[in-house]
Amino acid sequence: MTVLRIVANLSSPDPSTLARFYSDLFGLDLPLDMGWITFLETDAQQKVELHIASEGGSGTELPVISIEVDDLDAVLVRAKSLDSPPVYGPVTEPWGVRRFYLRDPAGTLINILSHA
Repeated sequence: MTVLRIVANLSSPDPSTLARFYSDLFGLDLPLDMGWITFLETDAQQKVELHIASEGGSGTELPVISIEVDDLDAVLVRAKSLDSPPVYGPVTEPWGVRRFYLRDPAGTLINILSHA
């Protein structure tokens, strides 16, 4: 048996609006919107990871999802323009990632990171 993908499901009373936020923030494609569920994706091949933790590191709350990007500063600018300023960071952590947390419009804690 081979795992082909792991998908994060974020709860929202208005999936279309929340999907537009993530699309605008990360430049994701929105290939499917059925009203009750939306799919966001990229063209890139992504590896599958599942993290299990008791905290988010550095004594922070555990985020629901972590999204690695190649240009953290560009996402930070987009986040601020979408009225979603960081609630933690940006900071370079002792284990070598640069990251910040924000809350999406539904209140979900998101870890946005880049490897140094």
